[in-house]
Formats: sequence, structure tokens, C-alpha cells
Amino acid sequence: MENKFLPISKQDMIDRGWEELDFVLVTGDAYVDHHSFGTAIISRVLESAGYKVGIIAQPDWRTTDDFMKLGKPRLAFLVNAGNMDSMVNHYSVSKKHREKDMYSPGGKMGYRPDRATIVYCNKIREAYSDVAIVIGGIEASLRRFAHYDYWSDKVRKSMLIDSGADLLVYGMSEKQIVEVANALNDGYDPKYIRHIDGTCYISDTLEEIYDKYILIPSYKEICEDKMKYVEAFKIQYDEQDPFRGNIIVQPHGSKYLVQNKPEKPLSREELDEVYGLPYQKTYHPVYEKFGGIPAIEEVKFSIVSSRGCFGSCSFCAITFHQGRAVQSRSEKSIIDEAIGITNLDDFKGYIHDVGGPTANFRRPACKNKLLKVLVKIDNAYLHHHVKI
Repeated sequence: MENKFLPISKQDMIDRGWEELDFVLVTGDAYVDHHSFGTAIISRVLESAGYKVGIIAQPDWRTTDDFMKLGKPRLAFLVNAGNMDSMVNHYSVSKKHREKDMYSPGGKMGYRPDRATIVYCNKIREAYSDVAIVIGGIEASLRRFAHYDYWSDKVRKSMLIDSGADLLVYGMSEKQIVEVANALNDGYDPKYIRHIDGTCYISDTLEEIYDKYILIPSYKEICEDKMKYVEAFKIQYDEQDPFRGNIIVQPHGSKYLVQNKPEKPLSREELDEVYGLPYQKTYHPVYEKFGGIPAIEEVKFSIVSSRGCFGSCSFCAITFHQGRAVQSRSEKSIIDEAIGITNLDDFKGYIHDVGGPTANFRRPACKNKLLKVLVKIDNAYLHHHVKI
């Protein structure tokens, strides 16, 4: 039977007639080629753009061997910790180690390290000192600024700085990852790819920043002053708007973390295209002997109809990752996927759910949101209602 998964070994590359990959995607999850998994989406989007992509899933981080098994990519390593932040994956709110990892073979814990993005980047640098590294996914996205880390009970630097990567793509990233790929393919030095929305980079000076920006309290300031932390977070929150948001700059010692404006939401046609890519809708067969990957069971017979949420709930990170602009697929795209699900060998006769993070909303909540995705918090609220 033809293997339609992307390469995970040199033999897979040989079978495709490939001598070299353009990108090697390293992930903390097992390889599941389903659009509920970020690795699957990004790899298939790059494939559709004409790039050769291979997957290194859950490499042994104690040596460099696994990181070298597909060879050095022509353009870059792409790194994510998986569908969950690796610390959330490992620890409960009481800081006890979890017993199971639903994104690993057989649900077994222990296939990824703590702070996986940082660890993977360090190992890649050890293996190939001069290769470009781009980080993304939920872990890197939500830790792109200096941030409070619950498990260590301290403020940590931006993950872009801690990882030593060249570039960070935040959010869902379909548009910007192709722009980054094209820039690398055109010969851009990865450290000087600074014009792409939805990305973060490190600058040595403020003069290098190409457009107007907002300077927020530094890493040092927010470590020392909780109100400075609140001030920095409020600005970050207000500016996560692809239509009127500004570049944000946060000093980290002698360097500057620069977040470009958020990428524009996908159009309905673009979203249909992303969800219509040739996903295999299951885990790679290499995991069959381990009992498969439990996480696929919750999503295999479900359909994602939308993304983004205008709710902006205080306990939710959607605003910082998918954004507040609700994007939805066409009815045809959803029906086509439903028909495809009914043709799966293990389909039991019913589709579990059709939806997204914002319940049943498929369009902006009001006319104002067609022009302005976010409504800024009034400054008076900060001073009268925030207590530290």
C-alpha cells in the first residue's frame, strides 16, 4: 500500500526520490496527519506550496542522533512542542506529574522533555551550528513575550531568546510560514526576515525596526514591578488585532524582542483550502504496534467548522493564538469532509461534533467587528479595577 504520509525516515525520502528536504519539522507530539494537529497543517501547507517536508516526531533529546536522521534541511528546521505546551502536558495545576500523555504512543508519558521547544532547538544547534531554526506552535506562541511561568514561579524571558531560534511564528501561521519559506528560498538570512506579519524576531537596536512601534516595559522591569507586568500585558492584549495593531517591542537586556503585527485572518476560501489538504486523518502506521495515539479518538470523527473567538475570556488563550476574528469554512467544505469521514473504515455511523472554539458563531458578533476586531480596554479600568 502506498505510504501517503510525509517522510519520517531516509527510506521514505528514497521512496519519493528525494535526496534532500527543504524543511525538517521537529515536534513533541507523535506524528498524526490530521488537521487538529498543528504539525499536520503546517507540513501540508508547505507541501502544497511546493516544498519538501519531513517529520521528526518526539526525538530522543538526550543525543543528537534523532535530529540528524533526515539530514540537514536545505532551508530550515521548524520546531514545535506539540499541540499542548509541554509543561501543561506534563504537570497538573497542583504541579504533580501527569501519568498519561494522550499525544504519545499508547498514551505513555516520557516521550518529550520539559520546555520541549528550548531543548529541541539546543540539540539542533549542537548537531548543525549554522542551520536556520523557526519556532512556532502553542508553546512558542504563548511564550513569545517575557511571561510568568507557573511551574517555576518566576518571570521567564521570551522563548525566542531562551531557545536561540532565528524566528518565531505565532498564531495558526499558515500564511506566515509560507512567506517565511519563500524568503528563505530567496536567500534571505533568517535573522533578517523582519517584514512578515505574525512573526517575532530579535533586534540589536531600536533603529533596525522598520516601522512605528510601541515600547513596552522590559523583562527586567516586569520582573521587579507587578504593575509594570500588568502594563506590558495590557498593551500586548490590546495590540493583538490584525487591522489596527502595532508592532510591539520589549527590551531583554541589550536586545529587543520585536513582535510584528498579527497576520490577517484567513478568508473563507483560504480556510477551505487548508482543511482540504490531503491529510491521512490518522496517526502514522509506525505507532500501530504501540496501540496508536489516543488523542486522535476525540477528533477523528469531528469537523472543525471555524476558528477564532470574540469572547476574549480571561481564562482563555484563544485571543493570543487564533485571535478574535471568527473565520469559518464554507458549507461545501464541511459537507465534503463529512462525506470523507463516512468513508473511513472505522466510521461508526455518526459524526461527533461540528464546531470551533466560539461555540456556534460563524461570523463576527456585530458590524463593528468587521472593521475593528478588538475593543480596547479603557485606561480607567486598569487603574480602578486591577489589584496586585
